[in-house]
Amino acid sequence: MEENLAIKVEKVNKIYKLYPRPVDRIIDTFHLMPWKKYSEHHALKDVDFTVKKGETVGIIGTNGSGKSTILKIITGVLHPTSGNVSINGRISALLELGAGFNMEYTGLENIYLNGTMIGFTKAEIDEKLDSILEFADIGEFVYQPVKTYSSGMFVRLAFAVAINIDPEILIVDEALSVGDVFFQAKCYRKFDEFKRMGKTILFVSHDLSSIAKYCDRVILLNKGDKLGEGSPKEMIDVYKQVLVGQYTSDKNSNVSEEDVANCMQQGINPDTLEYGSGKAKISGFSITDEQGRETNAIIKGQKYTVHMYTEFSEDTESPIFAFSVKNVKGTEITGTNTMFEKAFMESVSKGSRKEISFTQVMNLQGGEYLISFGLTGYEAGEFTVYHRLYDCVNITVISDKDTVGFYDMFSEVTVKDMQGT
Repeated sequence: MEENLAIKVEKVNKIYKLYPRPVDRIIDTFHLMPWKKYSEHHALKDVDFTVKKGETVGIIGTNGSGKSTILKIITGVLHPTSGNVSINGRISALLELGAGFNMEYTGLENIYLNGTMIGFTKAEIDEKLDSILEFADIGEFVYQPVKTYSSGMFVRLAFAVAINIDPEILIVDEALSVGDVFFQAKCYRKFDEFKRMGKTILFVSHDLSSIAKYCDRVILLNKGDKLGEGSPKEMIDVYKQVLVGQYTSDKNSNVSEEDVANCMQQGINPDTLEYGSGKAKISGFSITDEQGRETNAIIKGQKYTVHMYTEFSEDTESPIFAFSVKNVKGTEITGTNTMFEKAFMESVSKGSRKEISFTQVMNLQGGEYLISFGLTGYEAGEFTVYHRLYDCVNITVISDKDTVGFYDMFSEVTVKDMQGT
């Protein structure tokens, strides 16, 4: 293995045997039948990649793509069916919540348990204890069994242990999504500190904003295959194509209709609040990026378009088409409609179908948002709702720079010396 590499993954496959009944596992184990009693699930298929020392590398992909599986193989939690993984450096891993912790032990006992498992002596852990407790900041709860912890307290302690035992390679799998925003900021500052120290970070996250901001390189997995690796922007762009079933390559050129249907449902709320008179209806909606590709992930600073598709079962005088954006806490951030924009003031006849498109630059901060749609109007001077869909679709804003508040002013900043200073 080359000296400049921290991790080398070569032709790794992971196959799980899926048995329809528990008894079939026993039959197969003791070879009681001449035919196999299982189907095979290929969680990873000939996956190859390397991570250089000092790199921060992200792994992205839809659920079931093999992200967590490859991390578990790298950390030794799982063994590959075939292939090889080489590690050059001491690893500290923060996988799913609870991995490596004994729920009956106190937080303090778990610190020593984890440190011992990694290879430290009690004296070495004693030296690091103050920095672990300071970072975790859970007070007297460190003397209580971890089974009594909230998920936020648990991840604080787990991350504090992982980063303070002086790893050369830090591996994190989605764990930071549990902590509060202040603790997440603290962890990412630690990421920056690790990078300056030349340490290696490999992490899985659905938070594309964090991937874009912190990663030097990104690996994209899909259904066990490595689709590619490259810059965060490049791989996030490909990932967006995967989400809507528009990705094709020589290796994956046969995307099925079922795949497309499943991908198209990404981000759609099954509990959408819906009501209206029924005189007209919103028959569909979509979001496209500045290349015209349907997606639920938009890069801050780029143009995007919100589309709504409508049908009219009666003649309707001057309908108003609207959309609005909320944050996940329910605060309405922004929105507009065709009346505000003076874009459409005509009457619509029965049987008409209209597509309305709102195009704008994405100025919202990185994060998750919900979009609502409305089709309304005035009848005899009275405001009337024909159809509304509240919080019907999720949109992710990808950003490598967030400012204060809800949106970015994209200020142009100059600094100059003043006379007489």
